[in-house]
Amino acid sequence: MGKTYEHIDDRVEAFIRAQKVFFVGSAPLQEDGHVNLSPKGYDSFAILGPNRVAFCDVGGSGIETVAHVRENQRLTIMFCAFEGAANILRLYGKAQIIQFDDPDFAKALTWFPAHDRARNIITMDVTRIQDSCGWGVPFYEFKGERDQLKRAQAGRSVEEAGERFYTRNAASIDGLPGIVRLNQD
Repeated sequence: MGKTYEHIDDRVEAFIRAQKVFFVGSAPLQEDGHVNLSPKGYDSFAILGPNRVAFCDVGGSGIETVAHVRENQRLTIMFCAFEGAANILRLYGKAQIIQFDDPDFAKALTWFPAHDRARNIITMDVTRIQDSCGWGVPFYEFKGERDQLKRAQAGRSVEEAGERFYTRNAASIDGLPGIVRLNQD
């Protein structure tokens, strides 16, 4: 049985900061909808307070997490120890989207100094923090970050990237709204 925490304390924060990858889980409300699990890398996670976190949605081929959060706000973030003592940590909560064309986006992006652009920032009010043993998680050695996503972004202007988000990330695989045009002049 895992231990629950009231807030992100020093021990929980140290564990989170030591991980090179985390996973984001979400699901739509519809019974036959697809559950989503997305791995996240880079330096894209921020602790904003004892019960508030955020991650930088740098980009990708799908928009499931964003679509699910837009629909129902439910989100789970999981960290696994691939080195050192076995441990799994899950943060459960209610999330919000700050899209790339939102007036608050530039300020939110400052939480992630390693990134000069992204598709969204996803914030989460953490309602439950729980760890578990992680004994079944194997050891893996971190060798470095892949650079394809950053190279792809660098090859497009901000305007081109935005149009690509609007067209390629407009809806989830279940038809839920993903990237939406915020400024409908």
